[in-house]
Amino acid sequence: METIHYIYIGIMLFCVMMSAYFSATETAFSSLNRTKIRTLAEKGKKKAKLVNKLLDNYDSLISTILIGNNIVNITAASLGTVLFVDLMGDVGATVSTAVITVVVLIFGEITPKSVAKDSPEKFAMFSAPLIRTLIFLFTPLNLIFSGWKKLVSKIFKVESDTKMSQEELLMLVEEVEEDGSIDEEESNLLKNAIEFSELKAEDILTHRVDIEAVSTEDTKEEIARVFTETKFSRLPVYEETIDRIVGIIHQKDFYYGPGLTDKPIKEVMTSPIFVLKSEPLSELLRLLQENKSHVAVVLDEYGGTLGIVTLEDILEELVGEIWDEHDEVTEDYTSIGENLWLIDCLENLDDFAKEYDLSIESESISVGGWVMEQMGKIPDVGDSFEYDNVSVTVTKLDGQRVSQIKMQVTPKPDTDEEE
Repeated sequence: METIHYIYIGIMLFCVMMSAYFSATETAFSSLNRTKIRTLAEKGKKKAKLVNKLLDNYDSLISTILIGNNIVNITAASLGTVLFVDLMGDVGATVSTAVITVVVLIFGEITPKSVAKDSPEKFAMFSAPLIRTLIFLFTPLNLIFSGWKKLVSKIFKVESDTKMSQEELLMLVEEVEEDGSIDEEESNLLKNAIEFSELKAEDILTHRVDIEAVSTEDTKEEIARVFTETKFSRLPVYEETIDRIVGIIHQKDFYYGPGLTDKPIKEVMTSPIFVLKSEPLSELLRLLQENKSHVAVVLDEYGGTLGIVTLEDILEELVGEIWDEHDEVTEDYTSIGENLWLIDCLENLDDFAKEYDLSIESESISVGGWVMEQMGKIPDVGDSFEYDNVSVTVTKLDGQRVSQIKMQVTPKPDTDEEE
Protein backbone atom coordinates (compact mmCIF):
# COMPACT_ATOMS: atom_id res chain seq x y z
CA MET A 1 0.00 0.00 0.00
CA GLU A 2 1.09 3.55 -0.65
CA THR A 3 1.70 6.16 2.02
CA ILE A 4 -1.55 7.93 1.11
CA HIS A 5 -3.47 4.78 1.94
CA TYR A 6 -2.06 4.74 5.49
CA ILE A 7 -3.08 8.36 5.85
CA TYR A 8 -6.62 7.44 4.76
CA ILE A 9 -6.73 4.59 7.30
CA GLY A 10 -5.49 6.90 10.07
CA ILE A 11 -8.12 9.53 9.27
CA MET A 12 -10.84 6.85 9.10
CA LEU A 13 -9.84 5.48 12.53
CA PHE A 14 -9.99 9.02 13.94
CA CYS A 15 -13.45 9.49 12.40
CA VAL A 16 -14.71 6.23 13.94
CA MET A 17 -13.34 7.34 17.34
CA MET A 18 -15.11 10.70 17.01
CA SER A 19 -18.28 8.92 15.90
CA ALA A 20 -18.09 6.85 19.09
CA TYR A 21 -17.54 10.04 21.12
CA PHE A 22 -20.56 11.81 19.59
CA SER A 23 -22.81 8.76 19.95
CA ALA A 24 -21.82 8.21 23.59
CA THR A 25 -22.20 11.92 24.37
CA GLU A 26 -25.71 11.99 22.90
CA THR A 27 -26.75 8.96 24.97
CA ALA A 28 -25.13 10.31 28.14
CA PHE A 29 -26.80 13.74 27.97
CA SER A 30 -30.20 12.30 27.06
CA SER A 31 -30.30 9.68 29.82
CA LEU A 32 -28.44 11.27 32.74
CA ASN A 33 -30.10 12.07 36.05
CA ARG A 34 -30.37 15.87 36.24
CA THR A 35 -30.95 15.80 39.98
CA LYS A 36 -27.70 13.89 40.50
CA ILE A 37 -25.82 16.35 38.28
CA ARG A 38 -27.27 19.33 40.18
CA THR A 39 -26.24 17.71 43.46
CA LEU A 40 -22.67 17.23 42.21
CA ALA A 41 -22.61 20.82 40.94
CA GLU A 42 -23.71 22.12 44.36
CA LYS A 43 -20.87 20.15 45.93
CA GLY A 44 -18.43 22.14 43.79
CA LYS A 45 -17.69 19.79 40.87
CA LYS A 46 -16.73 22.10 37.98
CA LYS A 47 -17.53 19.58 35.24
CA ALA A 48 -20.97 18.96 36.75
CA LYS A 49 -21.60 22.73 36.60
CA LEU A 50 -20.55 22.69 32.96
CA VAL A 51 -22.92 19.79 32.21
CA ASN A 52 -25.75 21.75 33.85
CA LYS A 53 -24.92 24.77 31.69
CA LEU A 54 -24.90 22.66 28.51
CA LEU A 55 -28.25 21.09 29.45
CA ASP A 56 -29.77 24.55 29.74
CA ASN A 57 -28.97 25.05 26.03
CA TYR A 58 -29.93 21.56 24.92
CA ASP A 59 -30.89 22.54 21.35
CA SER A 60 -27.34 23.75 20.57
CA LEU A 61 -25.92 20.71 22.31
CA ILE A 62 -27.89 18.17 20.28
CA SER A 63 -27.32 20.11 17.02
CA THR A 64 -23.56 20.08 17.58
CA ILE A 65 -23.58 16.35 18.31
CA LEU A 66 -25.59 15.54 15.19
CA ILE A 67 -23.54 17.83 12.94
CA GLY A 68 -20.26 16.40 14.23
CA ASN A 69 -21.47 12.80 14.01
CA ASN A 70 -22.64 13.23 10.43
CA ILE A 71 -19.39 14.94 9.37
CA VAL A 72 -17.14 12.16 10.72
CA ASN A 73 -19.38 9.35 9.44
CA ILE A 74 -19.58 10.82 5.93
CA THR A 75 -15.84 11.48 5.94
CA ALA A 76 -15.11 7.88 6.98
CA ALA A 77 -17.45 6.51 4.30
CA SER A 78 -15.95 8.73 1.58
CA LEU A 79 -12.33 7.89 2.43
CA GLY A 80 -13.24 4.23 2.71
CA THR A 81 -14.69 4.25 -0.78
CA VAL A 82 -11.57 5.92 -2.22
CA LEU A 83 -9.28 3.49 -0.37
CA PHE A 84 -11.10 0.30 -1.38
CA VAL A 85 -11.54 1.41 -5.02
CA ASP A 86 -7.77 2.08 -5.23
CA LEU A 87 -7.01 -1.34 -3.76
CA MET A 88 -9.76 -3.51 -5.28
CA GLY A 89 -11.02 -1.73 -8.36
CA ASP A 90 -14.73 -1.72 -9.31
CA VAL A 91 -15.88 -3.95 -6.42
CA GLY A 92 -14.17 -1.63 -3.95
CA ALA A 93 -17.24 0.62 -3.54
CA THR A 94 -19.44 -2.32 -2.55
CA VAL A 95 -16.85 -3.75 -0.15
CA SER A 96 -16.29 -0.29 1.36
CA THR A 97 -20.02 0.17 2.03
CA ALA A 98 -20.22 -3.17 3.83
CA VAL A 99 -17.04 -2.76 5.88
CA ILE A 100 -17.57 0.89 6.89
CA THR A 101 -21.22 0.19 7.81
CA VAL A 102 -20.28 -2.71 10.11
CA VAL A 103 -17.34 -0.84 11.69
CA VAL A 104 -19.33 2.36 12.34
CA LEU A 105 -22.34 0.40 13.59
CA ILE A 106 -20.33 -1.67 16.08
CA PHE A 107 -17.58 0.74 17.17
CA GLY A 108 -19.22 4.09 16.42
CA GLU A 109 -22.79 3.47 17.57
CA ILE A 110 -23.76 0.34 19.53
CA THR A 111 -20.70 -0.10 21.78
CA PRO A 112 -20.23 3.55 22.88
CA LYS A 113 -23.96 4.05 23.46
CA SER A 114 -24.13 0.91 25.62
CA VAL A 115 -21.15 2.06 27.69
CA ALA A 116 -22.52 5.61 28.11
CA LYS A 117 -25.96 4.31 29.12
CA ASP A 118 -24.47 2.46 32.11
CA SER A 119 -22.85 5.61 33.59
CA PRO A 120 -24.30 8.66 31.81
CA GLU A 121 -23.34 11.23 34.46
CA LYS A 122 -19.65 10.26 34.42
CA PHE A 123 -19.42 10.24 30.64
CA ALA A 124 -21.30 13.54 30.33
CA MET A 125 -18.76 15.18 32.66
CA PHE A 126 -15.91 13.57 30.69
CA SER A 127 -17.21 14.79 27.32
CA ALA A 128 -18.40 18.24 28.43
CA PRO A 129 -15.18 20.26 27.84
CA LEU A 130 -14.74 19.10 24.23
CA ILE A 131 -18.42 19.43 23.31
CA ARG A 132 -18.41 22.98 24.71
CA THR A 133 -15.57 23.86 22.32
CA LEU A 134 -17.39 22.24 19.39
CA ILE A 135 -20.60 24.14 20.23
CA PHE A 136 -18.59 27.37 19.95
CA LEU A 137 -17.06 26.30 16.60
CA PHE A 138 -20.43 25.27 15.17
CA THR A 139 -22.23 28.42 16.37
CA PRO A 140 -23.14 29.65 12.84
CA LEU A 141 -24.63 26.26 11.92
CA ASN A 142 -26.43 26.03 15.26
CA LEU A 143 -28.03 29.43 14.68
CA ILE A 144 -29.28 28.29 11.26
CA PHE A 145 -30.76 25.07 12.67
CA SER A 146 -32.24 26.93 15.65
CA GLY A 147 -34.02 29.34 13.29
CA TRP A 148 -35.21 26.42 11.17
CA LYS A 149 -36.61 24.68 14.25
CA LYS A 150 -38.56 27.80 15.26
CA LEU A 151 -39.97 28.09 11.74
CA VAL A 152 -41.06 24.43 11.69
CA SER A 153 -42.61 24.82 15.17
CA LYS A 154 -44.66 27.80 13.97
CA ILE A 155 -45.76 26.06 10.78
CA PHE A 156 -46.92 22.89 12.57
CA LYS A 157 -47.90 24.75 15.77
CA VAL A 158 -45.73 22.55 17.96
CA GLU A 159 -45.77 23.46 21.64
CA SER A 160 -43.28 21.97 24.08
CA ASP A 161 -44.75 20.55 27.25
CA THR A 162 -42.07 19.78 29.81
CA LYS A 163 -44.40 19.58 32.82
CA MET A 164 -44.79 16.17 34.40
CA SER A 165 -48.26 14.89 35.23
CA GLN A 166 -49.06 13.35 38.59
CA GLU A 167 -49.09 9.88 37.00
CA GLU A 168 -45.63 10.47 35.53
CA LEU A 169 -44.29 11.64 38.90
CA LEU A 170 -45.68 8.54 40.62
CA MET A 171 -44.13 6.33 37.95
CA LEU A 172 -40.80 8.14 38.42
CA VAL A 173 -40.90 7.43 42.17
CA GLU A 174 -41.58 3.75 41.46
CA GLU A 175 -38.63 3.60 39.04
CA VAL A 176 -36.32 5.22 41.61
CA GLU A 177 -37.52 2.70 44.22
CA GLU A 178 -36.84 -0.19 41.84
CA ASP A 179 -33.33 1.17 41.24
CA GLY A 180 -32.70 0.97 44.98
CA SER A 181 -32.09 4.70 45.47
CA ILE A 182 -34.95 4.88 48.01
CA ASP A 183 -36.65 2.24 50.14
CA GLU A 184 -40.34 1.36 50.29
CA GLU A 185 -41.13 3.70 53.19
CA GLU A 186 -39.49 6.66 51.45
CA SER A 187 -41.32 5.76 48.24
CA ASN A 188 -44.70 5.69 50.03
CA LEU A 189 -43.97 9.04 51.67
CA LEU A 190 -43.17 10.63 48.29
CA LYS A 191 -46.28 9.11 46.68
CA ASN A 192 -48.46 10.42 49.52
CA ALA A 193 -46.96 13.90 49.12
CA ILE A 194 -47.61 13.85 45.35
CA GLU A 195 -51.22 12.69 45.76
CA PHE A 196 -51.79 15.06 48.70
CA SER A 197 -52.55 18.03 46.43
CA GLU A 198 -55.50 16.15 44.89
CA LEU A 199 -57.22 15.36 48.21
CA LYS A 200 -60.08 17.38 49.65
CA ALA A 201 -61.66 17.60 53.09
CA GLU A 202 -64.50 15.26 52.11
CA ASP A 203 -61.97 12.52 51.27
CA ILE A 204 -60.68 12.10 54.84
CA LEU A 205 -63.36 13.52 57.16
CA THR A 206 -64.93 11.70 60.09
CA HIS A 207 -68.62 11.60 59.18
CA ARG A 208 -71.18 13.31 61.41
CA VAL A 209 -72.65 10.00 62.57
CA ASP A 210 -69.24 9.00 63.94
CA ILE A 211 -68.48 12.31 65.66
CA GLU A 212 -68.11 12.21 69.44
CA ALA A 213 -69.52 15.56 70.60
CA VAL A 214 -71.09 17.15 73.66
CA SER A 215 -73.96 19.60 74.05
CA THR A 216 -73.87 22.99 75.73
CA GLU A 217 -76.69 21.62 77.89
CA ASP A 218 -74.64 18.66 79.16
CA THR A 219 -73.39 18.72 82.71
CA LYS A 220 -69.70 18.84 83.40
CA GLU A 221 -69.89 15.29 84.78
CA GLU A 222 -71.40 14.10 81.47
CA ILE A 223 -68.68 15.87 79.50
CA ALA A 224 -66.01 14.35 81.76
CA ARG A 225 -67.50 10.90 81.10
CA VAL A 226 -67.25 11.45 77.32
CA PHE A 227 -63.62 12.52 77.68
CA THR A 228 -62.91 9.41 79.75
CA GLU A 229 -64.70 6.97 77.42
CA THR A 230 -63.39 8.35 74.12
CA LYS A 231 -59.90 9.29 75.39
CA PHE A 232 -60.03 12.23 72.95
CA SER A 233 -58.21 15.43 73.89
CA ARG A 234 -60.72 17.63 72.05
CA LEU A 235 -64.50 17.43 71.63
CA PRO A 236 -66.86 19.49 69.43
CA VAL A 237 -69.59 21.34 71.33
CA TYR A 238 -73.03 21.81 69.75
CA GLU A 239 -76.26 23.60 70.52
CA GLU A 240 -79.49 21.62 70.12
CA THR A 241 -78.22 19.59 67.15
CA ILE A 242 -74.91 18.40 65.71
CA ASP A 243 -75.60 20.72 62.73
CA ARG A 244 -74.91 23.67 65.03
CA ILE A 245 -71.38 23.16 66.32
CA VAL A 246 -70.45 26.26 68.31
CA GLY A 247 -67.06 25.41 69.72
CA ILE A 248 -64.25 22.98 70.49
CA ILE A 249 -63.41 22.13 74.09
CA HIS A 250 -59.89 21.01 74.99
CA GLN A 251 -59.33 18.53 77.78
CA LYS A 252 -56.62 20.64 79.43
CA ASP A 253 -59.00 23.62 79.58
CA PHE A 254 -61.84 21.48 80.94
CA TYR A 255 -59.78 20.04 83.80
CA TYR A 256 -58.35 22.67 86.09
CA GLY A 257 -56.05 21.60 88.92
CA PRO A 258 -57.34 18.54 90.76
CA GLY A 259 -60.90 18.77 89.40
CA LEU A 260 -63.19 20.27 86.75
CA THR A 261 -63.12 23.90 85.73
CA ASP A 262 -65.39 26.32 87.57
CA LYS A 263 -66.09 28.30 84.39
CA PRO A 264 -69.12 27.71 82.16
CA ILE A 265 -68.46 25.50 79.14
CA LYS A 266 -68.97 28.39 76.72
CA GLU A 267 -66.09 30.28 78.36
CA VAL A 268 -63.52 27.47 78.09
CA MET A 269 -64.29 26.32 74.56
CA THR A 270 -62.63 27.86 71.49
CA SER A 271 -64.29 28.99 68.28
CA PRO A 272 -64.46 26.30 65.59
CA ILE A 273 -63.04 26.58 62.09
CA PHE A 274 -65.57 25.91 59.33
CA VAL A 275 -64.64 24.73 55.84
CA LEU A 276 -66.50 23.37 52.82
CA LYS A 277 -66.18 19.73 51.81
CA SER A 278 -64.33 20.80 48.63
CA GLU A 279 -61.52 22.49 50.61
CA PRO A 280 -58.12 21.15 49.42
CA LEU A 281 -56.13 19.51 52.21
CA SER A 282 -53.12 21.73 51.50
CA GLU A 283 -55.25 24.83 52.16
CA LEU A 284 -56.92 23.22 55.16
CA LEU A 285 -53.53 22.38 56.69
CA ARG A 286 -52.41 25.99 56.22
CA LEU A 287 -55.67 27.23 57.79
CA LEU A 288 -55.24 25.03 60.86
CA GLN A 289 -51.63 26.15 61.27
CA GLU A 290 -52.52 29.83 61.00
CA ASN A 291 -55.32 29.51 63.57
CA LYS A 292 -53.31 27.22 65.86
CA SER A 293 -56.19 24.76 65.78
CA HIS A 294 -56.37 20.98 65.50
CA VAL A 295 -59.97 20.51 64.37
CA ALA A 296 -62.01 21.86 61.46
CA VAL A 297 -65.76 21.38 60.96
CA VAL A 298 -66.70 20.40 57.41
CA LEU A 299 -70.01 21.81 56.15
CA ASP A 300 -72.29 20.40 53.47
CA GLU A 301 -74.04 22.45 50.78
CA TYR A 302 -76.85 23.33 53.19
CA GLY A 303 -74.56 24.65 55.92
CA GLY A 304 -75.07 21.60 58.11
CA THR A 305 -72.31 19.52 59.65
CA LEU A 306 -70.96 16.91 57.24
CA GLY A 307 -68.11 15.84 59.50
CA ILE A 308 -64.84 16.97 61.06
CA VAL A 309 -61.21 16.82 59.98
CA THR A 310 -58.36 16.84 62.50
CA LEU A 311 -54.73 17.78 62.04
CA GLU A 312 -53.87 14.14 62.71
CA ASP A 313 -56.14 13.04 59.84
CA ILE A 314 -54.24 15.31 57.46
CA LEU A 315 -50.80 14.19 58.65
CA GLU A 316 -51.82 10.54 58.27
CA GLU A 317 -52.36 11.15 54.56
CA LEU A 318 -48.67 12.06 54.36
CA VAL A 319 -46.96 9.69 56.79
CA GLY A 320 -49.48 6.86 57.15
CA GLU A 321 -51.52 5.72 60.14
CA ILE A 322 -50.56 7.34 63.46
CA TRP A 323 -51.33 5.29 66.55
CA ASP A 324 -51.04 6.34 70.16
CA GLU A 325 -51.26 4.28 73.35
CA HIS A 326 -55.04 4.82 73.61
CA ASP A 327 -55.96 3.83 70.05
CA GLU A 328 -57.57 0.49 69.43
CA VAL A 329 -55.71 -1.06 66.51
CA THR A 330 -58.17 -2.19 63.84
CA GLU A 331 -57.66 -3.80 60.47
CA ASP A 332 -59.56 -2.49 57.46
CA TYR A 333 -59.11 -5.81 55.63
CA THR A 334 -59.08 -9.15 57.47
CA SER A 335 -58.44 -12.39 55.59
CA ILE A 336 -60.69 -15.23 56.80
CA GLY A 337 -59.98 -17.72 54.04
CA GLU A 338 -58.70 -18.11 50.52
CA ASN A 339 -59.84 -15.00 48.58
CA LEU A 340 -62.32 -14.31 51.41
CA TRP A 341 -62.17 -11.02 53.33
CA LEU A 342 -63.94 -9.07 56.06
CA ILE A 343 -64.01 -5.36 55.17
CA ASP A 344 -64.51 -2.41 57.55
CA CYS A 345 -67.09 -0.27 55.78
CA LEU A 346 -65.62 2.98 57.08
CA GLU A 347 -62.70 2.36 54.69
CA ASN A 348 -62.25 4.97 51.94
CA LEU A 349 -63.90 3.75 48.74
CA ASP A 350 -61.05 4.82 46.44
CA ASP A 351 -58.50 2.94 48.58
CA PHE A 352 -60.78 -0.09 48.62
CA ALA A 353 -61.17 -0.06 44.83
CA LYS A 354 -57.42 0.26 44.35
CA GLU A 355 -56.70 -2.56 46.83
CA TYR A 356 -58.93 -5.04 44.99
CA ASP A 357 -58.47 -3.69 41.44
CA LEU A 358 -62.14 -2.75 41.06
CA SER A 359 -63.49 -0.14 38.66
CA ILE A 360 -66.00 1.78 40.81
CA GLU A 361 -67.78 5.00 39.89
CA SER A 362 -69.76 6.28 42.83
CA GLU A 363 -70.65 9.47 44.70
CA SER A 364 -70.03 7.66 47.99
CA ILE A 365 -66.86 8.20 49.99
CA SER A 366 -66.94 5.05 52.14
CA VAL A 367 -67.36 1.36 51.35
CA GLY A 368 -70.56 1.34 53.42
CA GLY A 369 -72.10 4.10 51.33
CA TRP A 370 -71.21 2.22 48.14
CA VAL A 371 -72.83 -1.00 49.47
CA MET A 372 -76.08 0.83 50.25
CA GLU A 373 -75.90 2.50 46.84
CA GLN A 374 -75.58 -0.87 45.12
CA MET A 375 -78.52 -2.36 47.03
CA GLY A 376 -80.72 0.70 46.68
CA LYS A 377 -81.98 0.34 50.26
CA ILE A 378 -80.93 0.03 53.87
CA PRO A 379 -79.79 -3.61 53.87
CA ASP A 380 -80.22 -6.31 56.46
CA VAL A 381 -77.52 -8.65 57.71
CA GLY A 382 -77.14 -11.42 55.14
CA ASP A 383 -78.14 -9.34 52.11
CA SER A 384 -75.70 -9.74 49.23
CA PHE A 385 -74.92 -8.66 45.67
CA GLU A 386 -72.42 -9.37 42.89
CA TYR A 387 -70.11 -6.72 41.44
CA ASP A 388 -67.45 -7.35 38.82
CA ASN A 389 -65.43 -10.30 40.18
CA VAL A 390 -66.51 -9.99 43.84
CA SER A 391 -69.46 -11.26 45.86
CA VAL A 392 -70.43 -8.98 48.77
CA THR A 393 -72.46 -10.00 51.85
CA VAL A 394 -73.50 -7.66 54.69
CA THR A 395 -72.27 -9.07 58.02
CA LYS A 396 -72.77 -6.19 60.49
CA LEU A 397 -74.96 -3.11 60.84
CA ASP A 398 -74.51 -0.11 63.12
CA GLY A 399 -77.99 1.34 63.40
CA GLN A 400 -78.97 2.11 59.82
CA ARG A 401 -75.38 1.92 58.52
CA VAL A 402 -73.44 -0.98 57.08
CA SER A 403 -70.36 -1.42 59.29
CA GLN A 404 -68.87 -4.64 57.93
CA ILE A 405 -69.09 -6.82 54.82
CA LYS A 406 -67.75 -10.20 53.82
CA MET A 407 -66.29 -10.27 50.32
CA GLN A 408 -65.46 -13.28 48.16
CA VAL A 409 -62.98 -12.43 45.38
CA THR A 410 -62.89 -14.48 42.20
CA PRO A 411 -59.38 -14.12 40.69
CA LYS A 412 -59.45 -12.44 37.30
CA PRO A 413 -58.21 -14.61 34.42
CA ASP A 414 -54.71 -13.84 33.18
CA THR A 415 -54.77 -11.59 30.08
CA ASP A 416 -52.23 -13.74 28.22
CA GLU A 417 -54.29 -16.88 28.86
CA GLU A 418 -57.41 -15.16 27.52
CA GLU A 419 -55.59 -14.16 24.35
